[in-house]
Amino acid sequence: MAKTAAAMVQAGDREVRVSSPDRVIYEATERTPEVTKLMVAEYVVAVGPGLMQALGERPTALERWPSGVREGFRLATGPRDNDAEGFYQKRVPKGAPDYLEAVEITFPSGRTAEEICPTEIAVPVWCAQMGTLTFHPWPVRRTGSADSLDHPDELRIDFDPQPGTTFGDAVRVAGVARELLEELGLEGYPKTSGNRGVHVYVRIEPRWEFTDVRHAAIAFGRELARRDDQVTTAWWKEERGERIFIDYNQNNRDRTIASAYSLRPQPGAPVSTPMTWAELAGVSDPREFNLFTVPDRMADGDPWAGIDETAYSLQPLLDLWDRQVADGEGELNYPPDYPKMPGEPPRVQPSKKVAEHWDADGNRVEGT
Repeated sequence: MAKTAAAMVQAGDREVRVSSPDRVIYEATERTPEVTKLMVAEYVVAVGPGLMQALGERPTALERWPSGVREGFRLATGPRDNDAEGFYQKRVPKGAPDYLEAVEITFPSGRTAEEICPTEIAVPVWCAQMGTLTFHPWPVRRTGSADSLDHPDELRIDFDPQPGTTFGDAVRVAGVARELLEELGLEGYPKTSGNRGVHVYVRIEPRWEFTDVRHAAIAFGRELARRDDQVTTAWWKEERGERIFIDYNQNNRDRTIASAYSLRPQPGAPVSTPMTWAELAGVSDPREFNLFTVPDRMADGDPWAGIDETAYSLQPLLDLWDRQVADGEGELNYPPDYPKMPGEPPRVQPSKKVAEHWDADGNRVEGT
């Protein structure tokens, strides 16, 4: 069979070459036809204004699926997981075009890397040509300030349904969260995750460090759990039960969430789709929002068009954190790849923990 000639996609003022344009990235489903590589690139252009609002001037990791998405395909869990079909690209790929800009970011380990920093729609289109489906921007922007990449401008609230709960449960809990945000004088912008969850973003003044934003997320999650018994901030899965987990660690340095308008590696090419609160409340199946349906929504306006109009103070949530700490509710666990942090509980699964074998800093004590 003859190899299909490359196609050219107009992306702003540039043409981007797309090789193997007929390669099937998503197979057909009962509700959607198959999706080719060219269609993915064209989708990126179609949602360009919303996508660039989410990615513009932000360090962005790429979730690449060069061979497409099939049942049984999986995402690599580490650098040595060479058999996985999907993987994260945190450094600028080789062969990047000269118009692609990068920015140096610092990982929790202290290591640094040059990461893609999209400045025009041709950049994510080229990333799509490289097999990227999902974009993972940092909650910071390159602004020219020397420390801008250390001060987030977004609080990200991740509503993660645990086994036994549904997307509908996440939607309901997000509605309760909206009420709490309003009480705190904050405005949240919701979107589907593109899978079973819900994300809510709050624009904040870039005055606080990652640890502060993480503490704000913990405080918010704890207060939400007090108001709704279907909410948990328990880090250990065995303690979560059939509840919606508020994943506060998504606000750590180098932890990212699928951007608004990103495709997700699920059957039917679903999209992480921005919505109004009223619209989200009426959604029963997030798969309805996919590569074929989302571009038409852009013609009716972007529900997140006003997200950059107001940046809020994080202080109300930090005051809530301080009150919780004074009441004896302190630090929660970090992910295992992070350095041990001050005040962090022991990093040992509760069911495996024998209290007298661990000290207050989470170190094993021998001979007790």
